[in-house]
Amino acid sequence: MDYATQVYLVLPELVLGAGALLLMLIAAWGGQASTRAVSFVSVLVLIGAGIALLGPASSGAVAFDGLYKADAFAAFAKVVIFAAAGASILIAPRFFERTSGEDLRPEYPVLILLASAGMGMMVSATDLLTLYVGLELQSLAAYVLASFMRRDTRSAEAGLKYFVLGALASGILLYGISLVYGFSGTTQFDGISAAYAGGKSTGLLFGLVFVFAGLAFKISAVPFHMWTPDVYEGAPTPVTTYFATAPKMAAMAMAVRVAIEAMGPAVDQWRQIVVFAALASILLGAFGAIGQKSFKRLLAYSSINNVGFALIGLAAGSQAGVASVLLYMTIYVIMTGGCFLIVLQMRDAAGNQVETLDSLAGMSRTRPGLALALAIFMFSLAGIPPLLGFFAKLAVFNAAVDARLFWLATIGIVGSVPGAFYYLSVIKRMYFDKPAPAFEGRPGLVEGALILATAVAISPVGMFALAALNGWTVKAAGSLF
Repeated sequence: MDYATQVYLVLPELVLGAGALLLMLIAAWGGQASTRAVSFVSVLVLIGAGIALLGPASSGAVAFDGLYKADAFAAFAKVVIFAAAGASILIAPRFFERTSGEDLRPEYPVLILLASAGMGMMVSATDLLTLYVGLELQSLAAYVLASFMRRDTRSAEAGLKYFVLGALASGILLYGISLVYGFSGTTQFDGISAAYAGGKSTGLLFGLVFVFAGLAFKISAVPFHMWTPDVYEGAPTPVTTYFATAPKMAAMAMAVRVAIEAMGPAVDQWRQIVVFAALASILLGAFGAIGQKSFKRLLAYSSINNVGFALIGLAAGSQAGVASVLLYMTIYVIMTGGCFLIVLQMRDAAGNQVETLDSLAGMSRTRPGLALALAIFMFSLAGIPPLLGFFAKLAVFNAAVDARLFWLATIGIVGSVPGAFYYLSVIKRMYFDKPAPAFEGRPGLVEGALILATAVAISPVGMFALAALNGWTVKAAGSLF
């Protein structure tokens, strides 16, 4: 394959990288006054990267001697990642203007573009070193984003915690990569797969454990979830929205590719790790959320809980299982993004962000539109039909049953009950409790449009697109097998 063709395969990442560098120069030259233009162009760059996926970037070809694969699986994940990243840029200006008393700085959209380039490399990587480079590019940008509000102690604390624990997870992952390389003689996924197929090796088994431990941190699965509630609560809400959507999809897609393509022959070994992480995440996410007073912390535990359900699909180790993971994560991104859009509207009379669950009391009478949208998101997260959250859970349970993991599906169904309790308690507060002071202000045009779009997508109206989405996920999953 000639060099020009290989460049076309990585065109989405090139668009993002070149766009980020150009906008960084504009930001340095134009200063604070360039923020609005940089944000607008950043969204256009993400759209351009998405358009680039229509060409060879989703053809299934391998570039740069097996380091990068441009297949339908990566293309699907990138569409979700770019959409979530674009939404995180669009909702930021009003938040910073109203909350921090200062305008958004132009570094914010540039950091998201750089992180998106890293996430693109993560989901297309067919070599452990390519995976690690993409992961670090995304992580380094994320550390800065978490502490973006420099004068806010919670934001600074969130950034520091994320950095320290992220460095620990990166070290664990890198140690696992070194073990896998030492006992397989290669970092490329096809060679690693051949090594696992060649027979049992204690060194490869330890490498598998450390690699999956590092990946578990990135998806915030138990027992590597400890950073999630604090970072979600302390980071600026647009950044938390970003953390809960785009990186979550990227990390899950990366874990799926490593499990299926690199370590597919060792499915019986890594399935034990995935099953434990799935069940522990479901239970801890459900029971950990029940006593929370902060809505953002509740959504953090909800994120842990939902990762557990997605891992049930991965535990199946089949094409149907991978398709169910993609479907689940796509619907999860829409539901969680919608919830954080509601959090953005929670402000007191002074314009300060309000994050307590008690402040939602009686919202159906003070802000009926917001209450209805949040009720849709909560019912969907609880898995109540005919909302799309129900079909997401149904897909992963069906994949587990098809793989003869009946007991896993049964425990997952039972584990969804305590999760439904705290989702429904939010609805109970909004519709049956005595009204708290009404939130001030109204959503901006962009925020209002995004809330409406996500609520409609999750509602029964979204079922009209479900068949097409199912077909796309099955096709994307098939590219791994």
